[in-house]
Amino acid sequence: MGAADSLAAYAERAYLEYALSVVKGRALPDVCDGLKPVQRRILYAMQRMGLGWSGPNRATAAKPVKSARVVGDVLGRFHPHGDQAAYDALVRMAQDFSQRYPLIDGQGNFGSRDGDGAAAMRYTEARLSRISTLLLDEIDQGTVDYVPNYDGSTEEPRQLPARLPFVLLNGASGIAVGMATEIPSHNLGEVAAACVALIKDPALSDEALLALLPGPDYPGGGQIISPAADIHEAYRSGRGSLKVRARWRIEELARGQWQLVVHELPPGVSAQKVLEEIEELTNPKVRPGKKTLTQEQLQLKASLLAVLDGVRDESSKEASVRLVFEPKSSRTPQVELITALLAHTSLETSVPINLTVVGRDGKPTVKSLRQLLTEWIAFRQDTITRRAQHRLGQVLDRIHLLEGRQIVLLHIDEVIAMIRASDEPKAALMARFALTERQADDILEIRLRQLARLEAIRIEQELSDLRAEQAALQDILGNPASLRRLMVKEIEADARTFGDARRTLIQADKRAVAEIKVVEEPVTVVVSAKGWVRARSGHGHDAAAFAFKAGDGLYATFECRTVDTLIVLGSNGRVYSVPVAQLPGARGDGQPITAFIDLEPGTQPRHFVAGPPHARWLLSSSAGYGFVASIAEMSTRLRAGKTFMALEQPESPCLPAPIDGVGRLQWATSDGVVGCDTTLPEVAGMPRRVCAVSAGGRILTFALDEVKALANGGRGVMLLKLEAGDTLAGAAVYARSVRVEGTGRGGRPGAEVLEARSLERAAGVRGRKGRDGAFGFKPSRVMRVL
Repeated sequence: MGAADSLAAYAERAYLEYALSVVKGRALPDVCDGLKPVQRRILYAMQRMGLGWSGPNRATAAKPVKSARVVGDVLGRFHPHGDQAAYDALVRMAQDFSQRYPLIDGQGNFGSRDGDGAAAMRYTEARLSRISTLLLDEIDQGTVDYVPNYDGSTEEPRQLPARLPFVLLNGASGIAVGMATEIPSHNLGEVAAACVALIKDPALSDEALLALLPGPDYPGGGQIISPAADIHEAYRSGRGSLKVRARWRIEELARGQWQLVVHELPPGVSAQKVLEEIEELTNPKVRPGKKTLTQEQLQLKASLLAVLDGVRDESSKEASVRLVFEPKSSRTPQVELITALLAHTSLETSVPINLTVVGRDGKPTVKSLRQLLTEWIAFRQDTITRRAQHRLGQVLDRIHLLEGRQIVLLHIDEVIAMIRASDEPKAALMARFALTERQADDILEIRLRQLARLEAIRIEQELSDLRAEQAALQDILGNPASLRRLMVKEIEADARTFGDARRTLIQADKRAVAEIKVVEEPVTVVVSAKGWVRARSGHGHDAAAFAFKAGDGLYATFECRTVDTLIVLGSNGRVYSVPVAQLPGARGDGQPITAFIDLEPGTQPRHFVAGPPHARWLLSSSAGYGFVASIAEMSTRLRAGKTFMALEQPESPCLPAPIDGVGRLQWATSDGVVGCDTTLPEVAGMPRRVCAVSAGGRILTFALDEVKALANGGRGVMLLKLEAGDTLAGAAVYARSVRVEGTGRGGRPGAEVLEARSLERAAGVRGRKGRDGAFGFKPSRVMRVL
């Protein structure tokens, strides 16, 4: 047992160390310089190789070298991992479609946004881009700490002294152990303005901050259509999702013809991907496990081909993105073509935001936009302080040496005589002129030409400049206001040098939804007990006359409209929605509901409801809880549905109960007859109430107003307090009568219709135990009848 405990403890410790290594050593960026370790090592190695910018104002670029040389130096000195991983990181920093401000200037084929890979590292060449000077210029000025490299043979910087918050400028993407990051890129000018505002006023309001930094600025442009409130919430919490769509223009052609040209794409979307999606829509393939194309596939194909004639990719060096869409005819409404493309392709997509970074404390965590900026400002303040301290030390040392030289020049003849006559001139000079050892060494090492009379004037001038610089540095170190002014001045100067115009348009708009035109007419939805669905035109059909496959039978029929929705309630509490217009006709047995939705393994369709969006239903579970929700709130565009009822094992959903007037509905009952529930508006003076019945035979009625409405679903409120081992058989919303069904002795079905007088005797407050119903059978289902 002791050995097993030791092994478990060792495995746990080893895994945690591995996870922390992945999080901090590979996957997540640092809030200070916005870089992952491999990126930082590549940039530092390239600077050591002399591949940066030099000369006055950093105006001269170095000659690029083969990328293989850079990768080899990085692997040999700092990053003992795979060469392809290091090269991939180098390539990404050189791609202007991946990074808003590329840190590497690549020569050769560095890939494309269509997914084309870069050429091998032996073919491409690289050097640092000019903006990388904002990361590397101050690295030799005592601004950051150095740590030993992997084998202790040299040192590498813990962070780079970033002059701007690159964690926001270029963003980051990565997956670690148990966490991930997805930081979008931003505009340099806007980020700089936000930093300046926070430096001047740390208590700046969120509204003022987000007015300066309104949202991401993606390398490829595009348009953010999410409302400002969604962007603000994502920045406040550090997590969120934004809707981004492509940008386009209409080009007029001869004879009234026109074409749609997409010239900007959302992040992560390529022209090739859009073309593949259109090919899949217009030439669909039979899905795995299916024998024919689904009704949905056929409808999508027909709707798209009705407005689109052809598409071609005309992207080139002159136009990095140019997708041309030709309409079916010049009379095709432009809005219909645009909406169809946005709704069914990645021309409109969701882009995640996850501001997870390694903070200044070394801990990976999700941070808000304000926290990111505040931590970088604190880092930059420390960087400037360390830079000033480092420079002050150099200035004081130089002043010390120059003061010694001044003394020598005043007594030059005596000094020369002492040097010629003394065996130990250093000690003699220190004793005669009260020099320090450092000054004496400097005097003995200077050249004779530096003893000229003109040199005294130069020394005096340099001393004057150095003392002025000393005063300025001491003011920065001793006066926080001076330090803040210097920070602001440098940030504004960098913004003027490297700032550019915003590429991504921020303009809220509704998400594109391509609605298939449906003629609104009455229809009866027929659902079988085994989940086969179909729709028959008109109302007033006798459900007992419908035929079903052998071994199958009626579940229910719903009289509704072709524009309404069929809701499927799964055994796991998920809801799925299918437009009634997509259901097959009633000539045959219909199709299984699994042809329209994707159920999770082990999940079965338990109940069905259909009706208009406003129709409300009471949903209840075997645990005794329930809530009210409408068809619109249960609807979802996802074939995989959405979680709506919070269920725990072995809980299951009960038969839903209609509330509002949703049309005529017929249930199949246990004794073979069809129970009618007209679900019309209630008779005046007959308030709607809820009847809850347990499998143990207890019954409770109460006002419907006591049940909460949950638009997003959930567990709900307790309808009936259950005794140990008991479950809820069901709950119905009634005005006059309720039918309770169950199983009696010998497995024989039992049923009883409770009229208003019997129901009134069970009246109470929601959540109570109720009274014994004395049914004579075990209830399993409750429904409302008239």
